Amino acid sequence: MSTENTPAPLVPDDDMPAVADGTVEPDPSESVDRLAMLELDNVSLSYHAHKQSFDHGTHHVLNEVTLQLYEGETLGIIGRNGVGKTTLLRLMAGIIGPTHGKVRIHPGKSASLLTLGLGFKADLSGRDNALLAAMLQGSSRKEAKSFLPSIQEFSELGDSFDEPVKDYSSGMRARLAFTTALMTHVDILLIDEILSVGDAHFREKAENAMKGRITGGQTVVFVSHMAEQVKKLCSRVVWLDKGRVVAMGPAAEVVDAYVKHIKDARLAAKQKNVIANNS
Repeated sequence: MSTENTPAPLVPDDDMPAVADGTVEPDPSESVDRLAMLELDNVSLSYHAHKQSFDHGTHHVLNEVTLQLYEGETLGIIGRNGVGKTTLLRLMAGIIGPTHGKVRIHPGKSASLLTLGLGFKADLSGRDNALLAAMLQGSSRKEAKSFLPSIQEFSELGDSFDEPVKDYSSGMRARLAFTTALMTHVDILLIDEILSVGDAHFREKAENAMKGRITGGQTVVFVSHMAEQVKKLCSRVVWLDKGRVVAMGPAAEVVDAYVKHIKDARLAAKQKNVIANNS
């Protein structure tokens, strides 16, 4: 697991976490023999904010992030809410651009961001949205139409497949979005929390289907708050905090360090409250 230099002691929840002893170990999964499908080179993103609590009115969402995504791997992104995970995916998808640094995607490769309702046209049916999504991901109209029966069946939308998406619940939108991406082809699949939505039955079904894509060579970037799911699905994991990469390396190692940090930080905050209340 590679880490940036961080303060030695474990710090409260609002500060940058310390990881291990700050040493940097080579990541065996980062091989020069593998094709880098996507690269972030010293990427930062900031914007002006009204709150002066930010750095002189500037909110630094991402700060000097460098990483590579290799062909056929599943890269997990973990971290608390607000640390820049979704922003990172939007940069990878080309939806937004960085303030500094470069985002490079391998020539001829495509990336698609899979998140709740992104790009859905509310007045169109699930069927029409699935058709449009498949065509936007590079399928011909004939190919896209051929996917529709499978999308309807796997998503378990039934007759609602022909109803307007504006009438869908969040779970139904999630099933439609996930299934459309699953059944069509994209080189890099960027998944934002979507496997965490829906009932337990569909979550298990979606996870098994994603495992099938992963073993079939699909390149994936996966954001989730579900630590065990990240460990099961991902080969490498990036831990973000305050827009910076705290750690990057084998999934189990990074996830375990992250979970330990969260538990320790909560305990430290609880102890601080007890001391404050007793003083």
